[in-house]
Amino acid sequence: MARAPLLQLTDIALTFGGDPVFEDLSLVVQPGDRVALVGRNGSGKSTLLKVMAGLVEVDTGGVTVAPGMSVGYMEQDPTMEGFATLGDYASSDMDASDMWRVESVAEGLKFDPARDVNVASGGERRRAALAKLMAEAPGLMLLDEPTNHMDIEAIRWLERELSQTKTGFVLISHDRAFLNALTRATLWIDRGKVRRQEQGFAHFEEWRDKTWEDEDMQRHKLNRKIKEEARWAVEGISARRTRNQGRLRALQDLRAEKSSQIKRQGTAAMALDAGQSSGKRVIEAFGLTKEFEDKTIVRGFDLTVNRGDRIAFVGPNGVGKTTLIKMLLGEVEPDDGSIKTGTNLNVAVFDQARAQLNPHTTLWDNLTTDPSMAVSGKADQIMVRGQPKHVVGYLKEFLFDEAQVRAPVRSLSGGEKARLLLARLMARESNVLVLDEPTNDLDIETMDLLQDLLGDYPGTVLLVSHDRDFIDRVATTTIAMEGNGRCVTYAGGWTDYQNQRAIDEPVAAKKSKSKGKVEAVKEAASGELSFTEKHRLDELPAVIARLEAEIGKLGELMADPALFTDHPVKFQKATDALLDRQAKLDAAEEEWMELEEKAAG
Repeated sequence: MARAPLLQLTDIALTFGGDPVFEDLSLVVQPGDRVALVGRNGSGKSTLLKVMAGLVEVDTGGVTVAPGMSVGYMEQDPTMEGFATLGDYASSDMDASDMWRVESVAEGLKFDPARDVNVASGGERRRAALAKLMAEAPGLMLLDEPTNHMDIEAIRWLERELSQTKTGFVLISHDRAFLNALTRATLWIDRGKVRRQEQGFAHFEEWRDKTWEDEDMQRHKLNRKIKEEARWAVEGISARRTRNQGRLRALQDLRAEKSSQIKRQGTAAMALDAGQSSGKRVIEAFGLTKEFEDKTIVRGFDLTVNRGDRIAFVGPNGVGKTTLIKMLLGEVEPDDGSIKTGTNLNVAVFDQARAQLNPHTTLWDNLTTDPSMAVSGKADQIMVRGQPKHVVGYLKEFLFDEAQVRAPVRSLSGGEKARLLLARLMARESNVLVLDEPTNDLDIETMDLLQDLLGDYPGTVLLVSHDRDFIDRVATTTIAMEGNGRCVTYAGGWTDYQNQRAIDEPVAAKKSKSKGKVEAVKEAASGELSFTEKHRLDELPAVIARLEAEIGKLGELMADPALFTDHPVKFQKATDALLDRQAKLDAAEEEWMELEEKAAG
């Protein structure tokens, strides 16, 4: 028996007084659905969620919610007027007996319920909105960019919670790893049309590319048919004027069909220019130690950054990632240790706080009044990688239209502000890029382009990000800041870091165990053992010690970040050898335990 849908949209039309946002839109959300809602920035994803939540009134059509079913909506920028603390907001409209839910979610998402809403950051306010939604436990959750401004630890906590829930949800996110892990169906908004595929986001790009390929083929066939019919009309119309008017009307219909097709939005025409190369050694840091307000950022940290390295800094929010980068660049003094920077460094910074943008002035003024971009005597031009360019033309390359160019920055969406920052960043030459949370609010196509540019960029990249997939695609080295001053350098991206950590931790634990075991072997009693077993028991301590020594050497070899980037084959062989030695050590220890128990009777 088919289940009634949680929510149904029927023949929805919405215009906001201009071009249609949606026309003839119908869709259903079923119980247990885990849906990714994807599309370009500005395609209407957030608007569609608000329609589902009943917060936006449609022009025509209907929104039907199952009887007795509640719909919960988490917006990107929650309004908290009238509430003193984040906890007050998150627990509003809840019974006192349910407060434990808010506290539990607050602990998982790592925000302080006692935080004053007036001083809370955008990320803290968003986490409070998410806590409110999850604590209320509605029958359908509508989540608009829940992972923005979250650190990886909180994202993984939320990922686990959503993976275990039986509640249906529709999710907007640009975090590939998050979407891949959670979704089972995909809604795709493209030029006002909403398509659905009964597969999760992991299959989206293949589906999108096939759809566009089919569309291009149909457009090609249409163009060819129009060309053939137009040639016929020119060459034979006078002789067949009366009996072929129908064919002429068909040609007009074909041309009308072509003109009605909506052109796909292109990708931003982004480019990076490293300009003059830096020296081979970009940064050398020795024994860095830094404390802020009784919190240790780093302790005894060493790092060498070479030209072309792409280093990701990961760790919880507030652990000091940005502070460490500023120390490496000489902007913050360490309490102890030394830093040596290389020659010819030209640093460009993408600031997650977006302090480089003046929200009260226009996009035009934000670029033309920047001294590094101004062109003397040309108020309508800016300097782009050494060449003057009209400001409107340059902003069009980043998908801004002429109306937006004269609008204030505060009117932009989060994704548009991120694109404007990238436009400023990429207008200048640089051989060291500092990217502090560059992927927040960017759509997937723009993230793909940025990732490709960074892959070809000959300069050095210092990256702070909580997007695991983006780190995997970009980073050659990952520095894990684990708190209390502990910073560990790993070769590769996020997945490489996780794999190496999974190997390192058991090895460290086994070393301490094995010491005791080896000593015990020497004192093992000679119970009912055969001559061969006694001999094996005697030689096992040396076998275990040898395997431990080999594992230690392999661990030291793999700790060198340059091994992964400069010698990937050697790195893979070392990884395979480490896993092999670890398996042999496990087997030797197990064999020793069996023999020792037998000898003890």
